[in-house]
Amino acid sequence: MEFFDSHSHYNDEKFDEDREQIINDTYNAGITKFVCAGYNIKSSLDSLELSKKYDFIYSICGISPNDIPQTEQELWKSLDEITKLVQNNKSKKLVAIGEIGLDYYWNKENKGLQEQAFIKQIELANKLELPIVIHSRDASVDTINIIEENKVNKVGIFHCCQQNQEMIKNALRLGYYISLAGPVTFKNAKNSADIIQMIPMDKLLIETDSPYLAPEPNRGKRNDCRNVKYVAQRIADVKRITLEEVAKATYENAMRIFEID
Repeated sequence: MEFFDSHSHYNDEKFDEDREQIINDTYNAGITKFVCAGYNIKSSLDSLELSKKYDFIYSICGISPNDIPQTEQELWKSLDEITKLVQNNKSKKLVAIGEIGLDYYWNKENKGLQEQAFIKQIELANKLELPIVIHSRDASVDTINIIEENKVNKVGIFHCCQQNQEMIKNALRLGYYISLAGPVTFKNAKNSADIIQMIPMDKLLIETDSPYLAPEPNRGKRNDCRNVKYVAQRIADVKRITLEEVAKATYENAMRIFEID
């Protein structure tokens, strides 16, 4: 049985001391493909380097809403840098632009800059014929409005999707995939079973968002891709299907959206 973790951050400094060991342990545990996600210039570059080093790691590059500069001049400079980075490294190992989107939980004062960054990176994804990976937190209405008003040619993924039924309903209506992470396993998670039930199997992905958001029973510890099995098991339990069925469906879905041969 093989698993595909659709979103992790092995480029994070929390893995600096044992990155190579953790990556090898992950693969040996049956997580035979995973995506390393960038969120700024440096992490995107590190993601690309990891994907070049390991056959089973894929890269997504972008500037997240929590990492955009705070002035318009600096923003355009950063967007120019990420554009050059992905254009110079376009290959089958670069599978999406992300994580991009809106975050009004951490940043409410720069909504206009977040929207500009989101739209410009949608344009970049369209130019490179890549899907997008969306980070949306406490910004569901604006997120849906932007992807409705700015056509995304290859659609994409709502990563570590918040348990917001209305947003998920609209995302599915627009053809997006929904990626679930550790929070659906939390004992205090609201509506997690309802959320799992409303996502069709052909639009479902699993992820860890490691090193963050470790699922039960490892909540509070440093997360890594091996824990994606707990997310898959929670889905299997709710949908009353086997773990193998969840692993197979989410693996095939990831291969399809990322266009991996």
